Amino acid sequence: MSWAIAPLGGSSARFADDGSEFSAGRLSPRCTQMNDDEPATDLDALKAEHRRLDEEIARLLDDPDTDQLEIARLKRRKLRLKDQIQQILDTRTPDIIA
Repeated sequence: MSWAIAPLGGSSARFADDGSEFSAGRLSPRCTQMNDDEPATDLDALKAEHRRLDEEIARLLDDPDTDQLEIARLKRRKLRLKDQIQQILDTRTPDIIA
């Protein structure tokens, strides 16, 4: 299960790049459910998005007029993607007690 920011409603609700609604503050298991039938495809898509965000952050850091809050938002999103990627990788590796 993947995690997305849960909407709080009202004017504070925002929309992510993928069109899903979110608002900072609470995590909720919704909207970005991954298909268990093709985890490799999901993993590849998450890694590609992570790379894209990394490139966008690097580009924005080079621009002195960039809003620091925008950079922080992108970094948090990148970290959430990293957590999702790690969660998929962890489910692929069996727990073996030695």
